[in-house]
Amino acid sequence: MKETLQRIVTEELAPLGLELVEFKVGGSKGRPVLDIRIDRLDLEKVQVGDCERASRAIEARFDADPALVTDRYVLEVSSPGMERPLRHAGDWRRFVGRLASVNSLVLHGRQEMTIVAVDGDEGSESLTLRDQQKGTEVVVALKDVTDARLAFHWKP
Repeated sequence: MKETLQRIVTEELAPLGLELVEFKVGGSKGRPVLDIRIDRLDLEKVQVGDCERASRAIEARFDADPALVTDRYVLEVSSPGMERPLRHAGDWRRFVGRLASVNSLVLHGRQEMTIVAVDGDEGSESLTLRDQQKGTEVVVALKDVTDARLAFHWKP
């Protein structure tokens, strides 16, 4: 069911100039909570109006077919936030120069690294990452990254 809902969400977002970043299903069977994180294809920041447009389009599609999800579902649409996940090469390219929390066996676990570059063809991309503390760079195959998010530190 999750894959079907995710496909529908992606289909509804595309004409709005939006893309799906993250899709989670929580709650209970009788009252599922659909948590949807979106981003803009034009690379601008997600605004409240973007979330409203996405929510209306997704709700209309879900409500038109009661077999998709119970009528007691809760839909939450938001931006991916400051610590957004990095999954695809395009995500990494978009945030070159930014600090990321990267988990990979190549790095021997989770480390905060600056994204320096993304190279290679689709399916064989490599990331050049800089350790700010050591001043060294390492190249990691994107396929070897198990989890990554932008890192954010509040400054007092």
